Amino acid sequence: MEPRGSLLATIVVLFSLAEPWGSTSPPASPSSRLWCGPHGPAGQTEVERVETGQRLEDLRAQMMKVDAVHGPALQAFIVTSHDEHQSEYVAEHDRRREFITGFTGSNGVAVVTENHAALWTDGRYYVQADRELGCEWILMRDGRPEVPTMSAWLQQTVGSGSRVGADARLVPHFNWVEWREELAGANITLVAVSKNLVDLIWTVGRSNYSAIPAYPQLLKYAGKEWPEKVEDMREKMMQLGADAMVVTALDDVAWLLNIRGRDIPFVPVVRAYVILTANAVHAYAPFGKLNKTLSMMIHLRSKACYGRHCVRIHDYNQIWDDLRTFSQVWHKVILPSPYSYSAGASHAIYNAVPEGKHMPIPSIVMTAKAQKNAVEREGMRKAHIRDAVALCDFFAYLESQVASGTLDEAAVADAADGFRMEQEESGGASFETIAGFGPNGAQPHYTPPRNRGTLSAPGVWGKEALVSGGLKIDNSSTLVIDSGGQYYDGTTDVTRTLHFGTPTALQREAYTRVLSGHLNLAALVFPEANTEVVDVDVVARAPLWSVGLDFRHGTGHGVGSFLSVHEAPISVSYYGDATTKFKEGYFFSDEPGYYHEGEFGIRLENVLEVVKVETKYKFDGPYLGFSSVTLVPYEPKLIDLDLLSNEQRRMLNDYNARVRTEVGAELKRQKRMRGFYWMMSKTLHVPECKTSKVTHSSKSRMTSVAQRAGLHALCAVVVVTAAAWSQRW
Repeated sequence: MEPRGSLLATIVVLFSLAEPWGSTSPPASPSSRLWCGPHGPAGQTEVERVETGQRLEDLRAQMMKVDAVHGPALQAFIVTSHDEHQSEYVAEHDRRREFITGFTGSNGVAVVTENHAALWTDGRYYVQADRELGCEWILMRDGRPEVPTMSAWLQQTVGSGSRVGADARLVPHFNWVEWREELAGANITLVAVSKNLVDLIWTVGRSNYSAIPAYPQLLKYAGKEWPEKVEDMREKMMQLGADAMVVTALDDVAWLLNIRGRDIPFVPVVRAYVILTANAVHAYAPFGKLNKTLSMMIHLRSKACYGRHCVRIHDYNQIWDDLRTFSQVWHKVILPSPYSYSAGASHAIYNAVPEGKHMPIPSIVMTAKAQKNAVEREGMRKAHIRDAVALCDFFAYLESQVASGTLDEAAVADAADGFRMEQEESGGASFETIAGFGPNGAQPHYTPPRNRGTLSAPGVWGKEALVSGGLKIDNSSTLVIDSGGQYYDGTTDVTRTLHFGTPTALQREAYTRVLSGHLNLAALVFPEANTEVVDVDVVARAPLWSVGLDFRHGTGHGVGSFLSVHEAPISVSYYGDATTKFKEGYFFSDEPGYYHEGEFGIRLENVLEVVKVETKYKFDGPYLGFSSVTLVPYEPKLIDLDLLSNEQRRMLNDYNARVRTEVGAELKRQKRMRGFYWMMSKTLHVPECKTSKVTHSSKSRMTSVAQRAGLHALCAVVVVTAAAWSQRW
């Protein structure tokens, strides 16, 4: 699954899939919305919409109050999707943009002025936003050429001399600087409010933050004690000439201190900051998160902490005073800057340290975290075996249920989560499961429409009880399922495309070309020193490009170890500009696709481990390659063997043999025979040679009848042998 919030995502929206506006003029009012006014289809219901009219009026009233904004009235207020740590997923308590707009997608920026309300979101969410936003909202389909940027729209809407407010804690610093400079060109001031205006009006029905304490990550999963990690970071700080470092990303904090929590959905982290100096480790967290349990106090050595290898625990909000105080004696402070999927620190963090002392660089914790140690690597492999067991059993279940006509997309997504929860050491989903049937599968990040209710069973972090919805699943088209799991020893992310009937020729060709690129990337061997991550993207796209097809998202992203499923710095996309080289121990996704708008979608995704490769020669060596840790069968009925080379057939057979051996053993150990037999039926050996079609060219006439007959005979032997071998199972 490709995430939001990256440099890549910003570029991808330029090519996003969406229905056209029908004109080249920018959307100027809510009347341009689908299903609002005369533009909606007859009888269209609006049951998904949230009434936000009163919320907008309440917010506008706060924009006028001097005590709320600590100065003259605001002419506009910006509401982002971020929390204070610029997390991809945020706690229900922090879903301010969702509250004010009613839009539940993961990415978007809302702007409310005295007379208008507008939401910018990317192409993954055009249809969803149109369904969920009230008709008082203008939907800005970000990235389309006719749609103005937020800054340009504000310049046209509020005019010279206006004041635009935002919460500096919830805006990445580099975004803030960009907005400030663009607005200043039109004599508009960007104002950091001291109190979030949405917080002032969101007083009823707001969820509290999770009260569950953090817990230690055991050494058998982490592979390295946290004081060793701290010393590694101190050594890098010294090399960079920094006195201190502020750690703001929640997964960086969790990795550095070997702690985990349940504070936000899908990612096992705790809301906390860390300030690291040469002689102290300061952690800032809500009361009871780090100091409530004896196990945590022992783990962090926090009781009577005075040394270099213990953690001094402070109140969460104390960081603002401490940054201003401590920085008086610091010369240089490392502050995270944006890189790949990491947005960097907030403007408020930067603003708390004197500008001359800033050292803005990509997080050094981020880069260390991405390269897994030996224990983490083994854990990732084991987690993916159990994950494959869950998916084989799940897919077998789907095939048995489709004929009943009772399954819809949301029921499929919930079932995938349920099968994973049955596995040992499972902690729930690593993101909201994507299940798109037919035309919905052509939206790369489609999630089924659901009615939200109360919190579900413990263990599925932040997931809500949801009423099934979406299209019914039948045998008429493809079903794209993109899902992942959190396990105490690893994080998974896998996509498979299924078909329960007879695929069309185009569906088979598209699937096979996607599979070709997918296999080619996994088989790549390359020099470690001279190959950047973005360079390998073309390998996955080439089979599609050769016939004029493509996909409008990145080919891969880094994957954490019992942490974020979208982990910087790896971003495999020729659209991107992040200069990262592969290192042994990196894990990332390999996920090419094809999306036939309005009809069907195809995507295949495995997680690959970067490994050392022994090569015959050593020119510009050493060399690296990839090993798939995802071991889930592909769909044979969607594969056109004529489009696969002999080498690709061999790669497919080698992969299937690993699935049968490694996953098959675990399926039998768990006595999941339904999944075992399904897996065996999907991994039959395929012939590894193919014959060329006889033509009337002079070259073909030169080939003797005996040669052709011999080749046909050889392939026939392979086919018969493979069939006989498969029947043994």
